[in-house]
Amino acid sequence: MAKCDICGKGVTFGIKVSHSHRRSNRAWKPNVKRVKVIQNGTPCHVYACTRCLRSGKVTRAV
Repeated sequence: MAKCDICGKGVTFGIKVSHSHRRSNRAWKPNVKRVKVIQNGTPCHVYACTRCLRSGKVTRAV
């Protein structure tokens, strides 16, 4: 679910470090929205990250 259909941005994994420096695994998920776009001349729903929406890589359907 947390994957952009436009640019392919997905979940990134890393390590969370607390104040006492105890380390545990965590995940950073992209800000993905379900939007109605026009692909190949037909409107359909896709998951697009907000970076793609803001930069104009997606043509929104009304």
